[in-house]
Amino acid sequence: MELEGDDLKAVLNRLRRAQGQIAGVIRMIEEGRDCEDVVTQLAAASRALDRAGFAIIATGLQKCVADIEAGRTNGEEATRMRTRMEKLFLSLA
Repeated sequence: MELEGDDLKAVLNRLRRAQGQIAGVIRMIEEGRDCEDVVTQLAAASRALDRAGFAIIATGLQKCVADIEAGRTNGEEATRMRTRMEKLFLSLA
């Protein structure tokens, strides 16, 4: 599966945001900041990563549905794709 255009930009932005938040968490720990502040920032990073993952999965699902509707996918292949997407979704749950 390949991300393109706006989908790619959105995922990259979320990942960059998470990267910055994780760097912030590291800095906060090194500075001995309050535990509650660190956990709050860590939760924000986790949500950003989850959203990036869900965006990737949603794009994959959209592509799978389009392929099925266009007749580019037979029944067996559609079942395989569904199983793969389900596994990916559950890996984030």
